[in-house]
Amino acid sequence: MKVLVTGSAGFIGSHVVERLHNAGYEVDGFDHRGRGTVLGDIRDVIAVGDAMSHVDAFIHLAGLLGTQEHIQDPGPIMETNILGGLNVLQAAAKFKLPGVCIGVGNHFMDNPYSISKSAVERMVSMFNAERGTKVNIVRAMNAYGPGQVPAQPYGPSRVRKIAPSFICRALKGDPIEVYGDGSQISDMVYVGDVADALIKAMEAALNGKVLPVIEVGPKTHTTVMDVALLVKELTGSTSPIICLPKRPGEKEGAPVFAKSETLELIGMSDRGLMPLRDGLTLTIDHYRVHA
Repeated sequence: MKVLVTGSAGFIGSHVVERLHNAGYEVDGFDHRGRGTVLGDIRDVIAVGDAMSHVDAFIHLAGLLGTQEHIQDPGPIMETNILGGLNVLQAAAKFKLPGVCIGVGNHFMDNPYSISKSAVERMVSMFNAERGTKVNIVRAMNAYGPGQVPAQPYGPSRVRKIAPSFICRALKGDPIEVYGDGSQISDMVYVGDVADALIKAMEAALNGKVLPVIEVGPKTHTTVMDVALLVKELTGSTSPIICLPKRPGEKEGAPVFAKSETLELIGMSDRGLMPLRDGLTLTIDHYRVHA
């Protein structure tokens, strides 16, 4: 059984590929960065169609990230995420391929990234209803874990994510910067759990099951300040925690958390998810070596 993973060289994609291999699947990676099995761009309808024509199922992860980074110029992220998603779904309908597309926990927010991902979710619903596709959606909350690329000045990423930002600052003794007052709920989920959910949702599609949206996250909610304080504790850092204004594109006080009961639809449970303390410990160990 061969599975195509778009965005295979990315943070979540690399973990998905590893788990697919461990489960005995053959994997074709599709990534524009040249580290996948197939070098390609999801905006290229011909390249996507060719890659999809040689597999039995797909996991679609490729896309541009960023909350505030694309507000002034949303064109590139809309083109990449929406057109890329459409290309994947058109090929899925043409070749009758089951699969899964990744969604985002803050799908309701009015920023280019959330809007683009929500648009793809709606296209999935349309394709399933009108074109007969078998495609499931997995919404991941704030995924974290080893291998997530930090933003400058700690790494080359242009998008700042919670875990690498807090951890790298704590390890360097720099101030840990929190957007807003830190009281907003922003649940964290270990990347390995996200990968497992994606694979199980793909397997459900392989068995002909179109499911309600699966949301991956814990039942016990965590604030951004909780994460900052836990990172500081686990690193033994003396870094101060400072609060900055909320970023454009984020809704003040809007909680980002999962309907964790949906995991039962794919044979998972919030009780089986990596505890935040354990996951952050593994992630901190990674950045001690690689930051």
